[in-house]
Amino acid sequence: QVQLVESGGGLVQAGGSLRLSCRASGSILVRNIMDWYRQVPGKPRELVATITSGGSTNYADSVKGRFTISRDNAKNTVYLQMNSLKPEDTAVYYCHALRLPRDYWGQGTQVTVSS
Repeated sequence: QVQLVESGGGLVQAGGSLRLSCRASGSILVRNIMDWYRQVPGKPRELVATITSGGSTNYADSVKGRFTISRDNAKNTVYLQMNSLKPEDTAVYYCHALRLPRDYWGQGTQVTVSS
């Protein structure tokens, strides 16, 4: 069964850190392109970070310098290290894999940053 399972969310004070994990199973290999998105109620899902098959990374301007996407191919897991968190980072964070013709999403993990 193809699955993406996120973990690591929680409540943290502004300035703190969290590390999200996304474990892939089934036919999804994290050595191919993987993304992290986030969503707040009433707004569209926002692309936060991408890691390509070659290891290149891209970030939303709002998180550059604070968030880092990485992966462990042996564990088939992708990570999002989030430092210097701000209240505006509060959202549900989703792991995503585009494997044409399908999009695969995890169930999401809530991140709440208190001021």
